[in-house]
Amino acid sequence: MATESKINEDVVAVPVPQGTLDAVSNGTFYNPHEVLGGHLGSGKHADVVTIRVLRPLAKSVTIITEQGQTLAIHEYNGVFMALVPAAAAEEGYGVPDYRIRTEYEDGSVVVSDDPYRYLPTIGEMDMYLFGEGRHERLWKALGAHVLRYDDPMGSSEGVDGEQVVGTAFTVWAPNAHAVRVVGDFNGWNGRTHAMRELGSSGIWELFIPGIEAGEIYKYEILNANNEWTMKADPMERSHEIPPRTGSIVVESTHEWDDADWMAERAASDPHNGPVSIYEVNASSWRKDVNDYRELADKLVPYVQKEGFTHVEFMPLAEHPFAGSWGYQVTGYYAIDSRLGGPDDFKYLVEKLHEAGIGVIMDWVPAHFPKDAFALGRFDGTPLYEDPDPTRGEHPDWGTYVFNFGRREVRNFLVANACFWLDEFHIDALRVDAVSSMLYLDYSREAGQWHPNIYGGRENLEAIDFLKEANATAYKNNPGIMMIAEESTAYPGITAPTDAGGLGFGLKWNMGWMHDTLQYLHEEPINRKWHHNEITFSMVYA
Repeated sequence: MATESKINEDVVAVPVPQGTLDAVSNGTFYNPHEVLGGHLGSGKHADVVTIRVLRPLAKSVTIITEQGQTLAIHEYNGVFMALVPAAAAEEGYGVPDYRIRTEYEDGSVVVSDDPYRYLPTIGEMDMYLFGEGRHERLWKALGAHVLRYDDPMGSSEGVDGEQVVGTAFTVWAPNAHAVRVVGDFNGWNGRTHAMRELGSSGIWELFIPGIEAGEIYKYEILNANNEWTMKADPMERSHEIPPRTGSIVVESTHEWDDADWMAERAASDPHNGPVSIYEVNASSWRKDVNDYRELADKLVPYVQKEGFTHVEFMPLAEHPFAGSWGYQVTGYYAIDSRLGGPDDFKYLVEKLHEAGIGVIMDWVPAHFPKDAFALGRFDGTPLYEDPDPTRGEHPDWGTYVFNFGRREVRNFLVANACFWLDEFHIDALRVDAVSSMLYLDYSREAGQWHPNIYGGRENLEAIDFLKEANATAYKNNPGIMMIAEESTAYPGITAPTDAGGLGFGLKWNMGWMHDTLQYLHEEPINRKWHHNEITFSMVYA
């Protein structure tokens, strides 16, 4: 057993103001790492480290280092403090690796790592790019990510293994007073897992050792209105099956085997080849299909037999209400959990590619539902939604409309398009409800909308967003298609962005579909009077 480490009696702990200590002990301080964790002394006490940990209801707390054990004293409201010898570093001293041994009144003992001894897991460049609205791989920076670190204390008492495995949680909530991570691992009480706010970025971060794939979590937010709310992660990669609302930590183990398809895709122009699309609602296509892997086994041979070149899936991003068919999304970076996890869907895409079939997915960046657990009023303010009531809500669908003029929100959506094309090898995105994004007066009567700065009805911010999303998607993913579901006569839908167009590759002609069905509905003898229904949409094509 390690021996007790000794510190001279004249050494004083790094001081903390009483008000700060109180906020830290209640999990409401915006920068808990400033107090908790290890902090070097100064001057002649630079070789001593003050370690503070928050362990409510603990009977005793002991700090374990490679040099020995130190019994911590209870300082204030569950905050324990110990002084330990500093570790020798190349330049002066450093904070030693340590673990926390906690004994409770019932006699139980827990040896654990400390989240507050780790440096931020998101870099300065990530935060800068996000603030500028130009982080094209945002899903690599925000959200929950399983990380592994070398563990120099792997052989210490109570600690097994040679690596520290944990999850880095990172979320954008610029108007929150405090943000905490909650889950089964802390009894859904985030007091001991308060996150730190990183400068003026509005990003909150915490690495929690011991949290691995499969853990369910949420963010507990003290919002701008001083109300505690629980929110799912906007960047979640998986979600509990509705009506449950928790986010799930995931770690992909899928190894792609469609390199030939991806290389051929990058070298080709899909806009000039044959396209025959089979539209599918994955959840209702067949009643005997229970997950994405079974769907692959049954859908692929059917599509091959019928001679389609592409499958188009109605939205498969996470959505709480199945009756919306996926068109009211809450988890933009999470695959619909009703049919499995991310790796299951990757398997489906890979099997379609093996059969020579392209994959199109509906994408819904126009609006999102108001469910309290999700994006709406995320930090107590209109964060993702437009704060202007004449622009921020959709009158037909009862949903919020994104604030396309805010850099971070635009980045969230542009990166989301890249996410599906990159991470899941999707070959095309069919962008839903483009018309509703283009016009400020869409489904609004006179007096319910305001003109743009030039006096027009066009939504200039949404138009700029669509241009950026298309240009970025095509730049980063050669050989893909961006398809506009748009039914008005708006000019330049498929014109290049450098020529003033929106930059889509194709237009999904809803009008032609409806007109054709109406034409075929007529008795053959009457169709000669309805030829205009076949030709009308081609007049402006």
